[in-house]
Amino acid sequence: MTEKKTNLSDYNRDAVPDGSKYRIGVIAAEWNPTVTDAMLNGAVETLAANGVKEENIMVKRVPGTFELSSAADMMLRHCLLDAVICIGCVIQGETRHFEFICQAVSQGLTNVAVKHERPVIFSVLTTDTMQQALDRAGGKHGNKGVEGAVTALKMCAYRESLNNN
Repeated sequence: MTEKKTNLSDYNRDAVPDGSKYRIGVIAAEWNPTVTDAMLNGAVETLAANGVKEENIMVKRVPGTFELSSAADMMLRHCLLDAVICIGCVIQGETRHFEFICQAVSQGLTNVAVKHERPVIFSVLTTDTMQQALDRAGGKHGNKGVEGAVTALKMCAYRESLNNN
């Protein structure tokens, strides 16, 4: 049985690979900036704390969460990167827009990862309320950006381990 994770910012620092040799892109949506800015800061700080050099972290902004897929594709096509972390926040409203955006982005980011054979990290919050988003952007449930950075480093090391065999 799996242990339930209660804080997105909790991780075993000893289990995170040294990031000093990796180049990581971070793309954050401008929509819901209180949430995405906090997640972006969490991701960048975590990458730096785990050895990724400032000059090897490329940060870009896009208008909304829907644009993350095409932005990740462009970034991987034009930049020499080991992984891309995609940060966004979609909050349920009164229409089905939420469903369409969430499905399109999750499928789109998966397609980009497969196409480029590089980790594309889904650090997108899909919540019912703004409070739930804030709780996961540095609030009582930690920071999804931190989790995304840790995942990116682990996936870079995983990919590298396959190349060494």
